[in-house]
Amino acid sequence: MENQIFTIANHENLAKDVYRLTLRGDTSAITTPGQFVNVRLSGYYLRRPLSVCDWQEGELKLVYKVLGHGTADMTRLPVGAELDLLCGLGNGYDMEKCGSTPLLIGGGAGVPPLYGLARRLIARGKKVKAAFGFNAADEIFLAEDFAALGCEVFVATMDGSVGVKGLVTAAMEAAGEYDYVYTCGPMPMLKAVCDATACSGQYSFEERMGCGFGACVGCTCKTKYGDKRICKDGPVLEKEEIIW
Repeated sequence: MENQIFTIANHENLAKDVYRLTLRGDTSAITTPGQFVNVRLSGYYLRRPLSVCDWQEGELKLVYKVLGHGTADMTRLPVGAELDLLCGLGNGYDMEKCGSTPLLIGGGAGVPPLYGLARRLIARGKKVKAAFGFNAADEIFLAEDFAALGCEVFVATMDGSVGVKGLVTAAMEAAGEYDYVYTCGPMPMLKAVCDATACSGQYSFEERMGCGFGACVGCTCKTKYGDKRICKDGPVLEKEEIIW
């Protein structure tokens, strides 16, 4: 974990209530897809945890959804402003465990951390598929970005306005064959994904956090191997250890 100051290079609206921040700064503490950063916002006591969408040397991309007052205030941050971030938090995805055709599954705010993972899996020669679930067409984001990487993308919308109609599990069915799962999203979605596939995989949990680095134990969950802190021991857990 490192405390770093980043400068906003770009701040853009991607979809309804969804924004992408491009930041300049030291990204050396970020080592694995699926890690997150904790953002300090003026006027708020607790930092906001945001998944890392992607990174390279000197550049960090964060995609966030407006879910409360803090993230609403974030939308007004101008280019050139500085942000105080705790970087390199959490344990991310293990890319050594997947087969040749992994399926990346995301719902809403769970989509961003899968982008950096997809880019690195494709660089390793994997045939990556992606299944995403959204409520409606105006909430879809990053699907074209994944396709531009070379992913085969399948989208489900609750109202049927784009792709197949239904939950993300409908997009999973449309994706056809795959041999491993990487996923991120709210608990009900993760449970549905687990029930829909016999494949092994890694599940990244969205959880309310206090400190974000394991001190307050406010985000502890039970696993087959004892209690684990989502912020410190996760957010990524192996399918086989999860107790639903």
